[in-house]
Amino acid sequence: MDRTARTAGVDVGGTKVAVALLDGTTLADSLLEPTAVDDPRALLDQISRMVRELGDVSAVGVGVPSVIRIADGKVMSTTNIAAFRDVALRDALTERLGVPVHVDNDGNLATLSEAWDDDLRLLYRSLVGVTVGTGIGSGIVLDGRPLHGSRTSAVELGHLTISADPTDGAPPAGTAPLPTSLEHWASGRALDRLALARGFSDGSAVTDAAQTGDPRAIDALRILGERVGIGIASLITLLEPEVVVVGGGVSRAGELLVGPAREAARRLLLPGLGTDTEIRVAQHGPRAGVRGAALLARIEESTAR
Repeated sequence: MDRTARTAGVDVGGTKVAVALLDGTTLADSLLEPTAVDDPRALLDQISRMVRELGDVSAVGVGVPSVIRIADGKVMSTTNIAAFRDVALRDALTERLGVPVHVDNDGNLATLSEAWDDDLRLLYRSLVGVTVGTGIGSGIVLDGRPLHGSRTSAVELGHLTISADPTDGAPPAGTAPLPTSLEHWASGRALDRLALARGFSDGSAVTDAAQTGDPRAIDALRILGERVGIGIASLITLLEPEVVVVGGGVSRAGELLVGPAREAARRLLLPGLGTDTEIRVAQHGPRAGVRGAALLARIEESTAR
């Protein structure tokens, strides 16, 4: 990897767009704006303008909470950014910016951020990331690059079925997230439901209360953490990575969330499987997405040379 280049990272979320410059090995402060969620042209123009404010860059990486067709960087489907449904994102931004643009799922890029240290040296050959926010994102990084499916960005852990009753066969189809999915049971929305049932206003309030020792709040985070642990156990069963990191807004609860997730995953694994897999809180916090996007641009351009 070129450790001297200037690349831009863009993290597009349902509420905000974050853009930051990775100059050599230094990630600058992010530019933040509310997302223009309903108008494709307005959102493309917004991203382009924000990237130009960073000055000259050699390439741009973009993370979006969407299924991406890897061959051409097209958004195939998305759940919370109406403007980016069925949009040729890579081509549209390349045309506007005049530099190479690389697009991937935001969960993949948040995970990519955790695989490389501050000097851009590879820390882990196999890493799984679970992002617990409003929904649940995820990513897998092998040998320093995101793992993809045969056509798309794939790795949608949040839509893994964890609670179906198969007595009479498979459950019916429906609108994502299905009530059988990990995202239904273990996302920020699920924590909101647990909070309301215990007399708290929302998941943020229950996290604050848990950190002061409130037993009702601690129990809510235990339940959510153990649900996350079910998904982690499935991933370890399939891949047995070196590390599983838990990030996203809900992860500010730290060990109150990740401790129960770790314990539940260990309880559900076959004896001897995943005994050396570390399960911990992600280290790059809310900047993981934009850092991973800038790293993607750096990695892809280095590979192309």
